[in-house]
Amino acid sequence: MPADLRHGTPAQQSVARAARWPAGVLALTLAALVVLWLHALALQGLAQALPGLGKGASTSPVTRAFITRTVQFDNGADKAPAPSAPAAAPPPAPKPARKPAGAAFLVAPEPPAAEPAPIAAAADPNPPSATAPQDSVAAADAAKAPAAPGPAAAAATQALTPAPAGAPATSPAAAGTGSADAPALPVYDYRFPGSTRLKYEVSGLVKGFRYHVSGELLWLQDGKTYDARLEISHFLLGSRVQTSKGALTPQGLEPLRFGDKVRSEVAAHFQRAKGLVTFSANTPDAPLMPMAQDQLSIFVQLAAMWGANAGRFTPGMQLPFQAVGPRTSENWTFLVGTPERLKVDGRELPATKLLREHSGDFDTRVELWLAPALDYLPARIRLTQINGDEVDMLWSRTEKP
Repeated sequence: MPADLRHGTPAQQSVARAARWPAGVLALTLAALVVLWLHALALQGLAQALPGLGKGASTSPVTRAFITRTVQFDNGADKAPAPSAPAAAPPPAPKPARKPAGAAFLVAPEPPAAEPAPIAAAADPNPPSATAPQDSVAAADAAKAPAAPGPAAAAATQALTPAPAGAPATSPAAAGTGSADAPALPVYDYRFPGSTRLKYEVSGLVKGFRYHVSGELLWLQDGKTYDARLEISHFLLGSRVQTSKGALTPQGLEPLRFGDKVRSEVAAHFQRAKGLVTFSANTPDAPLMPMAQDQLSIFVQLAAMWGANAGRFTPGMQLPFQAVGPRTSENWTFLVGTPERLKVDGRELPATKLLREHSGDFDTRVELWLAPALDYLPARIRLTQINGDEVDMLWSRTEKP
């Protein structure tokens, strides 16, 4: 080091040393820092893109903003006005809901846990008065109301509705027999896929940043029990793993445990004797309803339904399920689409598309393509959030488990 800088400040000495670096080494160092920063950004988004890489990625609860509307009723002009009272201070304006960052892998960011709402819109317990809301307000409310499910889903919709608080839990077997109060659940045949390992090429979009990683679905079954494992990983970004374990029954898959892990694992436990689903994240319990699946086993359950009798499912049919995530439970209804042909490595792969639409501001749009060549396991899975973030998994090859 020159004598005039030997006693200089540390910053001056660092500048002097950097000036002696070859230009190529300095450029490579700067490029490496930029690449590491971009991968760190992608890892942050991808860790929120699965229900830990998206929905459920953050362990902090997601708040909802509720919009209220005041309706003034005309009680007649002949009534004497009430004595005026001191004006109360207006309540503080509600804070806007915090929009979650990142895409969702299997589920969207979860609101505070609550009992799952029925799939069909419930009747309003307080019907509006004839003199109450104006016609324009009523018309706007009607436009926002969700469309009622088709006839094919009506029976399952009522059966999937949680029982009132305090009512005894009904087992799936008992519910399937039907009663005078509730129609019987639809009955399906099942043919479970053989044990296999499916490899996927995964692309996605998080905060406008495009990424490419790899994925794998491992399915193992011995005729009585099953293990399913879905992993999305990158050598720099880390991995996200979801697991499902349970039994194979005449009613299809009956999950016992669903796990979701990024750095630490959260899990849902199916306590069938109690008719409950409990969560390790200490969120409220959920009632266990007939035909319940977790958000991984539901993909294989659909494959088993198609494998037994694919011709039974026609375009336009609705298939409702209770879909249990790592922290709460939701109602998912799939709409059966028309056959399509996926392009994989320059060849066409016939498949049937199923669609589950958004049902809330923090929900996930799920698209599945069930392929006969893969025993109707998904050849493609695409999950999209309302903000445009997405995860797109496309099958590339099959390996022995």
